[in-house]
Amino acid sequence: MATITIRELHMKTGHWVRAAARGRNGVLVLDRGRPAARLLPAEEEISTPFARRKLVRGFEQLPSVHVDSARLLEEDRR
Repeated sequence: MATITIRELHMKTGHWVRAAARGRNGVLVLDRGRPAARLLPAEEEISTPFARRKLVRGFEQLPSVHVDSARLLEEDRR
């Protein structure tokens, strides 16, 4: 199992997440020399491709929005 610091995780998050996904034992994250977290590979059922996921009932009836969702959220928060 690879051991890294929180700073290393912060600086290269993508690298360490991909490393954890490839390995069996994951990555141990230390906070001031003490174990704080462990990154482990996701189980198969968790990493189902988006296209094969089932929609929540009623999702199909939601209106189609043809604008930037971030802009709508920004306006809603004002």
